[in-house]
Amino acid sequence: MSAAAPRLGVLDVGSNTVNLVVAEAASGLPLPVHTWEQRPRLAHRLPADGTIGPAALERMLDAVAGAVAESRRAGVNRMFAYTTAVVRDAPNREAVLAAVQEHTGVRLGTLTGIEDARLTFLAARRWLGWQAGPMLMVDIGGGCLEVAFGRDRLPESAMSLPLGAGRLTREFLTDGDPPSPRAVRRLRRHVREQFAEVAARTSWEAPRTSVAASKTFQQLARLAGAAPLRLGPFVPRELRASALRPWINRLAAMPSPKRSHLPGVSPHRARQILAGAIVAYEVMRRLGVESLIICPWGLREGILLRELEARQTPLVNAAWVPWD
Repeated sequence: MSAAAPRLGVLDVGSNTVNLVVAEAASGLPLPVHTWEQRPRLAHRLPADGTIGPAALERMLDAVAGAVAESRRAGVNRMFAYTTAVVRDAPNREAVLAAVQEHTGVRLGTLTGIEDARLTFLAARRWLGWQAGPMLMVDIGGGCLEVAFGRDRLPESAMSLPLGAGRLTREFLTDGDPPSPRAVRRLRRHVREQFAEVAARTSWEAPRTSVAASKTFQQLARLAGAAPLRLGPFVPRELRASALRPWINRLAAMPSPKRSHLPGVSPHRARQILAGAIVAYEVMRRLGVESLIICPWGLREGILLRELEARQTPLVNAAWVPWD
């Protein structure tokens, strides 16, 4: 009787959710055999400076402990645990990471925005294949926007900007629900100026393929008419700038509870979907991209691919936890 295939796990502590994805190493592909999710909503009522308070930390500890227990039940042999911008950029980051390690035994890694962009690009490249040619990848997270371009397995250039949907919502859209027209105008101007300044210093050839990753883009695509996610990951989906543009004013006029009833918009992302739509449209407009292919793979799959393809090449700030 052959031994069971080794199982790799990725534990992702994000601004809204804690996700665990388990894949079998023998498959050579990051196809999940088990998934688990909990929503501690770390960014909920986060102060302007990004400090993670006692209540949010308690929810985070409970979620990470639950993920650890689930990983053991799923037979994970080796797990990569990381957190994104919500913890990475918090003023009390070191205290938060120490508390997580003390209470759960997990040392969370903190990937930089550039590492995030490179790994997400890898996932998109593997999903689309080499026929995609020179490829542009964009990814809107809760804290940051990542953009990468390249012709090969990994990108030749990558950038990370503090233009995440959750961060911008906390910084600009705080004067009501829905926010005032003035607040929305300020946000649009800020995104336009911030992205234009960086994009002007970057020279890319015209991509053959433009692709988007992340839940934000998946939900915006569904809102703009793409097939629902329940039909599975292999259904082609795209987001067109012309279809997204009218939704910005519509979303700006709606309170969050009403947005949560729109196609594809989840309740815990309803408040920040407006900021996500503004960032997506301004990036597409500035880069001259008319449509984006929606890639169902993202950072978690990129981490698994990196481990499956190059077991001897460690990630910077990686936190592998071998289970006995």
